[in-house]
Amino acid sequence: MSKRPVYNFKSARKTLELGKQTLIMGVLNCTPDSFSDGGSYEDINAMVNRALEMIDQGAGLIDIGGESTRPGSEPVFEEEELKRVIPVIKKLREKSDILISIDTTKAKVAEAAIAAGADIINDISGFKIDPKMKQVAIDTKAGCMLMHMRGTPQTMQQFLEYDDIVEDIISYFQEIIDDLVSSGIDRQCLMIDPGIGFSKNVEQNLTLIRQLTDFEKLKLPILLGTSRKSFIGHVLGKQDPTDRVWGTAASIAIGIANGAHVVRVHDIKEMSDVARLSDSLI
Repeated sequence: MSKRPVYNFKSARKTLELGKQTLIMGVLNCTPDSFSDGGSYEDINAMVNRALEMIDQGAGLIDIGGESTRPGSEPVFEEEELKRVIPVIKKLREKSDILISIDTTKAKVAEAAIAAGADIINDISGFKIDPKMKQVAIDTKAGCMLMHMRGTPQTMQQFLEYDDIVEDIISYFQEIIDDLVSSGIDRQCLMIDPGIGFSKNVEQNLTLIRQLTDFEKLKLPILLGTSRKSFIGHVLGKQDPTDRVWGTAASIAIGIANGAHVVRVHDIKEMSDVARLSDSLI
């Protein structure tokens, strides 16, 4: 167990110091079909109230998404995604100064979200699906969360062959980082996410969490998203994602011990406690 490196991470409105304590990223899915909590909120007010509840429970960042990215999920038209997320971002920004990330692969959605008050682009494709995303990041100076995935959510579980999964993903990130920085994006605006559950099987997911410290060679903050995911259900025999809270807790504790700076979770109250104690131990 080693002490995490500390980084300054720049977003559209704020610069964060990451590493001294874990940043809790609360998931707010404005979708009818996300794998864990799709369709949980009846309207914009319910979504915003859930975000405010997560803030009270310890979230320092709210991740808002309007398109499910579970394996096999169907894509959403741009207009529909905008309709789902922009009113929520605007209303939440009226009520709170909390950091907001927009979970999208579409440049127009990211651009509109930043204009509405979001601070960070969280792109599961690492800016690969929409080539215009890079220009949005340059223009807005938004923080950029870059995740590893092969293919699309519809096809990603077909691409599970790696020579060395950790080194292959590090190489993937190095190529993206070099391209973005050479294009004019501040390196301090970048964060990496190894993409637990995306183009990986159960053992590969476990390997990435075990070897998370290997990603420190990229010298960027690390985001870990394990919350309620199917690999936990497989290990524990829990089919219902809401029964995976304590499995999530174990993965978060090990992830923080192995260098995660940000954890993306659904169960804020419980994972805030896990993160606080894990921080004290490391």
